[in-house]
Amino acid sequence: MERIYNFSAGPSMLPLPVLEQAQKEMTNYKGSGMSVMELSHRSGWFKEIIEGAEQGLRDLMQIPDNYKVLFLQGGASQQFAMVPMNLLGSKKKVDYVNTGSWSKKAMKEAERFADVNVIASSEEENFTYIPEVTKDMIDPEAAYVHITTNNTIEGTAFGTIPDTGDVPLVADMSSNILSEEIDVSKFGIIYAGAQKNIGPAGLTVVIIREDLIGHAGEDVPAMLNYKTHSDAGSLYNTPPSFAIYMAKLVFEYIQGLGGLKEMEKQNREKAALLYETVEASDLFTSPVREDSRSIMNVPFVSPSAETDAAFLEEAKKKGLETLKGHRSVGGMRASIYNAMPREGVEALVSFMKEFEQEHK
Repeated sequence: MERIYNFSAGPSMLPLPVLEQAQKEMTNYKGSGMSVMELSHRSGWFKEIIEGAEQGLRDLMQIPDNYKVLFLQGGASQQFAMVPMNLLGSKKKVDYVNTGSWSKKAMKEAERFADVNVIASSEEENFTYIPEVTKDMIDPEAAYVHITTNNTIEGTAFGTIPDTGDVPLVADMSSNILSEEIDVSKFGIIYAGAQKNIGPAGLTVVIIREDLIGHAGEDVPAMLNYKTHSDAGSLYNTPPSFAIYMAKLVFEYIQGLGGLKEMEKQNREKAALLYETVEASDLFTSPVREDSRSIMNVPFVSPSAETDAAFLEEAKKKGLETLKGHRSVGGMRASIYNAMPREGVEALVSFMKEFEQEHK
């Protein structure tokens, strides 16, 4: 069977050249006689992999020297707890911006440890836009401000990163990391599950400013303490070694394209093509306010659940997979992460136009 266009929100497509490189090295990594999955994480081979992965990410994102890069496990969901456990110190209050399902889950977890203040929310309009966040909204006594930069389910994204002043800004960047150029110095912590733009599920990347490490209480378990992993170079225990190897290949692939500048250009062109098609359609509509639209996750709806079902069934026959919208939203959703080629979006757009003609 030929490869299809996978519009899944995650795990998502990986670049074909990366998969082919991994296939080539699968049974014998660089003359070791072993696959990466069999290498000791203390070996010289893996030391080269993890150091190369870190440097690759640093180069791509231009990460300042006063930030640590950690390769962890547990997904963004574990970070929902690790962030307050490590950043609260003697403080009791945290500020959150509520922009969707994942923000709500992060807030719920933080409530176990701190008083959560929702400083802005778009819930009253079903999370169809990103609310404005200004410095005067932020409690100067808050341990941090938390945002979800891209909302996978709702299809919204921050166009401008809020200025939080002296209060550290923490961002769940799981579904748009590496999709565009960002200024890392604006953030105290960036965390991201790998399964959208970085690599296979199982790896979580944390980029943390060094002064935010070492404030966890004595009751915080070693595995949930950023200092543990920072001191050990992400090798306190056996890391997700194959996922880190795949991430390294992805970083090299993006660098080979021209880095994040070129990646962002391609992503914006893909998204524009899809949004323009939706806007020109008499059948499909976008539920998201124009100034808040994500370039990674594009939801669109038809007039009825029956039409949605017909669209999804016919799309699958065309090799356009995993277009069903999240159960909490309905409709359709095309996740067009970095590895989705323009040809995939063009195939989707062509099918949307064909489907509309047949279902007038």
